[in-house]
Amino acid sequence: MRPATRTLADVVVIAALAAYAIPFFWQLLTSFKPEAELLRIPPLLPSRLTLSHYRVVLEQSLMPRALLNSLGIATLTTTVALVVGLPGAYAVARRPVPGKRWLLLAIVASTAFPQIATVSPLYLLMRGLDLRDTWTGLVLVHASFALPLTVWLLAGFIREIPIEAEEAASVDGAGLVKTFRWVVVPLLAPGLASTALLTFLFSWNEFLFAYTFTVSEASRTIPVALALFPGVFEVPWGDIAAASMLASLPPVLIVVALQRFLVRGLVAGAVKE
Repeated sequence: MRPATRTLADVVVIAALAAYAIPFFWQLLTSFKPEAELLRIPPLLPSRLTLSHYRVVLEQSLMPRALLNSLGIATLTTTVALVVGLPGAYAVARRPVPGKRWLLLAIVASTAFPQIATVSPLYLLMRGLDLRDTWTGLVLVHASFALPLTVWLLAGFIREIPIEAEEAASVDGAGLVKTFRWVVVPLLAPGLASTALLTFLFSWNEFLFAYTFTVSEASRTIPVALALFPGVFEVPWGDIAAASMLASLPPVLIVVALQRFLVRGLVAGAVKE
């Protein structure tokens, strides 16, 4: 690639990233603006910074409980999806499963199935099992929709692991379970981190099922709490901005903590040796 073309491509990428980041930073700025300056421009920057919106959200709203609900439900969903999906992905990637290609195609196709088409039967099922307004109900629903993507992604990552490593463990006397535990899982760590993050973000941001299957703050998640944020006579823009910043904090921290594994997982298989 020519230097001029590379420079132009870098400028376009930076401009796209800036355009994507501007709403986030505007929301962040709004969360620290005094109430009197929220709907007044100029000035663009606040005359002073205030934490009053965050105090309102943390002390006078249901957002702390919604944060706890989302964190618990997303964590359990990720755990269930990985525990169930990892053995399935290994079987698809390594075992002689009949019709493997068609099975993977069906798994990928199921991810495109619209959620709205399943709301009514799932609602009747949740009501029949008395799982409405519970963590268990949301975890089961979220995990069922996350499993196809989990199996498909992990199967691809497992194929990138050299089969010779498993064969060497087998020669040394390790059985299937020990080989899976001590050889496959450690080598699969970057792929597991990437898949876990995608599953966590899906559950964290999911709105339709969380809105349909919850009726109280007992299991109401962050997206639903933000949608139902109180505002009778006026819209509390500053409080909503502060709540959205708090809702964005856990995923950002997780990405930062898993950054090393995520980069390795996302580029796995991109370089052939």
